[in-house]
Amino acid sequence: MSDEKDNLTIGQKLHDARVAKGYTLDDLQKNTKIQKRYLIAIEDNDFDALPGEFYVRAFVKQYADSVGLDGSELLSQFDTKLPDTEDPEYVDRVNSDNPETRSAQRKVEERNDKLKRYIPIISVSVVVLIILIAIWVAAARSTRNTAKTQIETSKVSVSGDKSSSSKSSSTKKAKSPKKTKGITFKKVTASGSNITYQVTGTSGKTPLKIAATGTGSAWTSVSADGTSLWQASLTGGNSHTISLPSTTSTVTINTGNAQATQITVGGKKLTLAAPLNGGSTQVRVVTLQFGKSSSSASSSSSSTTTGSSTTTGTTGTTGTTGTTNDTTGSTGTDNSNTGTTNGY
Repeated sequence: MSDEKDNLTIGQKLHDARVAKGYTLDDLQKNTKIQKRYLIAIEDNDFDALPGEFYVRAFVKQYADSVGLDGSELLSQFDTKLPDTEDPEYVDRVNSDNPETRSAQRKVEERNDKLKRYIPIISVSVVVLIILIAIWVAAARSTRNTAKTQIETSKVSVSGDKSSSSKSSSTKKAKSPKKTKGITFKKVTASGSNITYQVTGTSGKTPLKIAATGTGSAWTSVSADGTSLWQASLTGGNSHTISLPSTTSTVTINTGNAQATQITVGGKKLTLAAPLNGGSTQVRVVTLQFGKSSSSASSSSSSTTTGSSTTTGTTGTTGTTGTTNDTTGSTGTDNSNTGTTNGY
């Protein structure tokens, strides 16, 4: 029987003493201030589950004292089966003289457990707070921009009311694009790479814009009514605008790189027709006729032709008449005596 008692583990011995006293684990937890899970670990001899080797002997001694056993004797009996501590006297002092230390440790552990449970909730709360702050900042910025826009609109309205001249200029600017819509290009003649267009719908000074497209360069010269206005080589993306006088009738544009040159008259782009009879697509001469110059020239040409025909006809008739008169005169000469006698 004594051998069976000697074979008992320290955990089993403490468990039997607790049952003999009629204590439950909850009762023992209240008496010793040791958490229930540590009491279960001691009874199962699972000393690794305790917070440290220092607490093993302290908890075992306190457990033994609470169930009517001699804690010091029990530690001596199972000394080889328990973890060593650095200061056994300090363990005894902690268990007998300073139970508040264990209570404080238990509170620290409970607080850590609660903190671990609250970490997910805290994380979600922080994320929600960041989102709310971002929404608030965006709303405030939007409100500020809206207010700024309204202020600027009010300033524009006030300045528009105070300045009637600004209204007039704005009206003219608004109407000017409508004029460009009426500009039309009509191909008049084409020969090889040369082409002539009749331009209608312009009024006053007309802007002529030459622009270079693509990445290369394009040389262009512009002359109006035989007078050179501008010539230069433009690189890709650059442009030059010429203001044509209202009296301009004919504009000649020579392009060294027509495929990379864009011509715009009065805001309307001119699309060149393809050259004829194998003409060059690169070097081209474009003639623009404004107003009624083309029709006037045609009328003058027709008048000249008619006048020549009339003169020729008159000359022919005169010649015939003269010949007839000569014949008549001869006849009159032959019968002069007779005529004279008859007259008298």
